[in-house]
Amino acid sequence: MKKPNASVWFEIYVDDIKRAATFYENVLDTQLKSLPNPTNDSIQMMSFSGDMERYGANGALVQMEGVKAGGNSTLVYFGSEDCTTEEQRVEKAGGKIFKPKMSIGEFGFISLFFDTEGNMIGVHSMK
Repeated sequence: MKKPNASVWFEIYVDDIKRAATFYENVLDTQLKSLPNPTNDSIQMMSFSGDMERYGANGALVQMEGVKAGGNSTLVYFGSEDCTTEEQRVEKAGGKIFKPKMSIGEFGFISLFFDTEGNMIGVHSMK
């Protein structure tokens, strides 16, 4: 199997996993799934849908003691048919638009917003 992308997993750290899960489910029109904790650590995880048998990135919201949400330097972009669709759901779901849909030339379009935990998140589309 050919590896299309280098990234295979991401984690978005949150302070309130239920609030954050509701935000992402509403904005991205998806369902997150609770992941079991195989360790003794105080950690909760809610995974985005994906196929762990295939290459490409998937990830989860993570609430872990000692790790604060927001203010980090990693930016995750979610794929979309048209990023305006998700952008229109952000404020109703409790987030804040940072940069409305804008062209990035031949590479398509992006929207940037803050989630309910203070994390900046992007949405990318080709139209």
